[in-house]
Amino acid sequence: MTDDVTTGVRDSSPKEAVGRYGIWSVGLRSEDPAQRGELADAAAELEELGFGAAWLGGSSGVQHAAPLIEATSRLTVATGIQSIWQYEAADTAARFAELDAAHPGRFLLGLGVSHAKLADQYRRPYSSMVEYLDALDAAGVPAERRVLAALGPKMLKLSRDRAAGSHPYLVTPEHTADAREILGEVPLLAPELKVVLETDPDRARSLARDSLAMYLTLPNYTNSFLRFGFTDDDFADGGSDRLIDTLFAWGDDDRIRERIDAFYTAGADHVAFQLVTDQDRLALPRPEWRRLAELLA
Repeated sequence: MTDDVTTGVRDSSPKEAVGRYGIWSVGLRSEDPAQRGELADAAAELEELGFGAAWLGGSSGVQHAAPLIEATSRLTVATGIQSIWQYEAADTAARFAELDAAHPGRFLLGLGVSHAKLADQYRRPYSSMVEYLDALDAAGVPAERRVLAALGPKMLKLSRDRAAGSHPYLVTPEHTADAREILGEVPLLAPELKVVLETDPDRARSLARDSLAMYLTLPNYTNSFLRFGFTDDDFADGGSDRLIDTLFAWGDDDRIRERIDAFYTAGADHVAFQLVTDQDRLALPRPEWRRLAELLA
């Protein structure tokens, strides 16, 4: 895979900064000092492989991005997603300013409202996001340097009007097409897509169901699936084959490429790939990243 991100400090748009392909990983946000060297090596390898962005999974913060930016020269590092309930806007703005001063244009602030089951403070999610963005504006964080996790129409419109675009998680090509229509042509649309590098259907779907189980307990996601033609029956027993095959790219190279292409055809500018393996979710699946880079070349 060739690198389509220019070298050095960038004043480019978010679309140019993140490039066409990215990697989404919880493991990249590790706070374990013993893993600092491995994280730096992994980030440098992602850059060498040609990925334009690293998306830090979980409720990551600005501080988790800094070591990866320091270990690379052009990779964009983004939070995917920082929960507005976990990090105060004033502290986020201060950390953003410090990191951006040291490494201009290298960080993209991804924000989200999380879920009622995961955040005790969860209330008035849309209004709370508006208030958070107001605070970031007042502190000088540019709208073009942030994206929002948006599933529904209201949050997508907010992504269009108050941010550089949207980074939707666990979505379908149909959602991507709908999001593009709402966002318009200019804003960044960077959906996350889970990839299982497995050709055996039973094995691939088993790994996918293990990965999906937690998300099927969260109404924000299931309600989104319902809006795009799925039914409650699709959520039973870990997810129907139809649901799994829509949300995950698995199979041989041609099938995986076809699934990825469906997101670009629907209007995605960038896709953030999460590799699903039999390893712990916090592991860094570097062999799979290399294999994916070969597939995308």
